[in-house]
Amino acid sequence: MSQKKIDNKVVISFYDKYSSRQQRVGVNKRHDSIFKLLKEKGLKPNDSVLELGCGIGTFTSLIIPYLNQGEILALDISDKSIDIAKQTYPSPNTEFIATDATTFDFKGKTFDVIVLPDVLEHIPIELHNDLFKKLESVLNQNGFIFIHIPNPYFLEWCVTHRPQDLQVIDQPIKTDILVENTYKNNLFIEELKSYSIWVKDKDYQYIVLRKNNYQDFSKTIDYEPTFLDKVKHKLNVWRK
Repeated sequence: MSQKKIDNKVVISFYDKYSSRQQRVGVNKRHDSIFKLLKEKGLKPNDSVLELGCGIGTFTSLIIPYLNQGEILALDISDKSIDIAKQTYPSPNTEFIATDATTFDFKGKTFDVIVLPDVLEHIPIELHNDLFKKLESVLNQNGFIFIHIPNPYFLEWCVTHRPQDLQVIDQPIKTDILVENTYKNNLFIEELKSYSIWVKDKDYQYIVLRKNNYQDFSKTIDYEPTFLDKVKHKLNVWRK
């Protein structure tokens, strides 16, 4: 779906106002689902985490107590949202900054986990190449990027049937778009799965990205042969 270019000031203004809705809604089933998946995919209590599009810190609030030995840098484009996050979730292991992630200077800091909790669809696609280039540069060698987005076909359905629920930028991120902007930036899709949160027909997707050179393909899997494996082996030897 093509979307006309929107001035950055308009986007910031929208999310400044949107912060009040986030305060009313609070943590819901979607946030809980993202947090559960993030832990399943490898988030550890001592990890260094970068969260993009943190808003007022709703999802951040789930990570803060879990990372009792780690730290979080949470970014959002809305100054008002960041002010609310700082006041609502003050924590010694958490830093909230109002900035554009595509241009932010991380000053050599790197992260074990980078999470985009339903934010990628709100970042103009023409910025995705620069975004993933930046994220790859601050991702630790064995770290991973966790992306959560609406199923692109569900989002297209919302454009027709529920346009009142859409944000100022809300674009379907189909896999070919994701691949185009990740693979050329030294990232690959380790896992992509559609699943259901609110509706039966799989309304959301999660994606796990890793650096394409983090693997060691020289390591083989050692396993103890089963009784059936041994029988099959003997039968094959006799047939020869």
